Amino acid sequence: MPEETAPADTTPAPTGSRSPSSVVGALGCGCAALVAVLVLVLVVPLAGGSWGSTDFPRVTPEDMGGRAFQRSQEAYDVMGFKRAVEPGVEDIGVSTENTFGSDFCYDGGLLGLEDKTVDGAYRMSHRWALNRVPASRAVSGLRRLHQHLKDNGWEVTSYREGAKGKDWDLFVQRDDGAERMSFTWYPDREYFTGGATVPCAYDPGWENDDAGPAGDQQRPPTLGPAQRD
Repeated sequence: MPEETAPADTTPAPTGSRSPSSVVGALGCGCAALVAVLVLVLVVPLAGGSWGSTDFPRVTPEDMGGRAFQRSQEAYDVMGFKRAVEPGVEDIGVSTENTFGSDFCYDGGLLGLEDKTVDGAYRMSHRWALNRVPASRAVSGLRRLHQHLKDNGWEVTSYREGAKGKDWDLFVQRDDGAERMSFTWYPDREYFTGGATVPCAYDPGWENDDAGPAGDQQRPPTLGPAQRD
């Protein structure tokens, strides 16, 4: 007898089902869309921040240097130091110091990943130091300065009261770090340093062929009680 064959299955597939390849394709499209959204979320804030990164005010180095000096003068007064510190420095890390410094300002580019100097832009800083600063003066003065700066809107990024023989540090900033101050006392040398850095600015007198950052030839006034009216 001839063998019997099973009848072919003619039942149509359910209309809501998908083949494996179509499911994979759908997942691929979804992942691509998610990646695109994440890229936008990350890139747009970076780009927005970098567009304004060179929007500096036009201010002379003399004015910005004076601003940095006043920050140091305020800290000097709060610490209670009485000596007058003449401009200059004889031996860095050993003698007294009262100096200005100037540095370039940088443009991070669209994504904040570049490191280009901005023509005509500069950042002024003031640095000062005192020798022969005993613990009786440094400890109470730094604690007082720490509280004073907190009370006046500065963000304390680091404060360390050193153990016996260890250094004391105080670092503060505001305006997202555009303005900063730092202070360190070295008990082994009885040496105290302070510094203030102010935001970037464009030098109104900058010429295209000028070399170096603006303001690098500035000289501060005397630091200390001699500056009081």
